[in-house]
Amino acid sequence: QLETLEQEEQECLELRPHPTEKTTHIVSHKHGMTVMKTLQEGEAKPQCYSFSYSRARLRGALLEGASLLLLRVLARRQTMPPDLVFPAIDTEADLCTSSY
Repeated sequence: QLETLEQEEQECLELRPHPTEKTTHIVSHKHGMTVMKTLQEGEAKPQCYSFSYSRARLRGALLEGASLLLLRVLARRQTMPPDLVFPAIDTEADLCTSSY
């Protein structure tokens, strides 16, 4: 049984005159997962957001690291089960589905 304990994602856009940096940090805890997002645009004050998802809403969720591992296992086995769909978290940290 694999479980994501923590994940961090950082994105930097060098757009002049306002470079943008976006960081998303996801941490697992006994009640679910907490997502902390920070957006820094140019010299403006960073915007910080934090919210949580319950274990029930994330049941079976496949985050980025686990998705990569699953793809490697499927490639190694050279097989793809039909209708393989998992709950996931998209780049904006919203719940979505991931289909293979």
